[in-house]
Amino acid sequence: MATKTGVFIVGAKRTAFGTFGGKLKGHSSTDLAEIASRAALKSASIAPEHVDHVVMANNAGNFKAEITPITLKSKKGEVVFEVDEHPRETTNESLAKLPPVFQKNGLVTAGNASGICDGAAAVVVASESAVKKLKLTPLARIVAWHAVGCDPSIMGIGPAPAIRGVLEKAKMKLSDIDLIEVNEAFAAQAVAVRKELGIDQDKFNVSGGAIALGHPLAASGTRISAHLVHELKRRGAKFGIGSACIGGGQGIAIIFESIA
Repeated sequence: MATKTGVFIVGAKRTAFGTFGGKLKGHSSTDLAEIASRAALKSASIAPEHVDHVVMANNAGNFKAEITPITLKSKKGEVVFEVDEHPRETTNESLAKLPPVFQKNGLVTAGNASGICDGAAAVVVASESAVKKLKLTPLARIVAWHAVGCDPSIMGIGPAPAIRGVLEKAKMKLSDIDLIEVNEAFAAQAVAVRKELGIDQDKFNVSGGAIALGHPLAASGTRISAHLVHELKRRGAKFGIGSACIGGGQGIAIIFESIA
């Protein structure tokens, strides 16, 4: 730890969009859609499935432990925000009618791409000595983390080599992992990563991903980490991986061990 106390708060700052490598993220995802399988994604059937996961998780109160309610005061009274606003029910039929947004015959639409949402997230990271000294009660232990570079033209595949790398660093296998959260910037990107690694769907973004929840740029990585450690605790599971692609051609992954 770089601090004297061994404790620091991790947040994030949103940066401007870029086209490093000559392509925006949406164009990269269109390329990945071709790789993942054009026919399989044409109906965008993955999107309503993931929205359903979020709706069910919301209804069950699964996000309550990780959300800090915010109260806004106005002349009309107080409004309390305690549930994410982006998730909404949808159908295959309505999604299939949406036009492509990046290329004339492309597969990326507003229905299978994450919504750019406002949001904030933070976590407290502490050394083992700081936990003991300050009598903290941690939710999880960081086992290992890993960052990689990849072809910028298909930057969305970044989580795949990052996950392979972090497993190797931790001397673990994919079968040792109970839950895997990958930032779902686009449905095509999430499918490509899952297929590349052979991840069981029952372990993958079990409460839905960024298509349903939204993608608050910069805060998404911390949101994924916070949700992952809470979901591990809720399920009585032990190990989880959080991962994300990064514009410009990168991927990052982290392994948590639940100790709550």
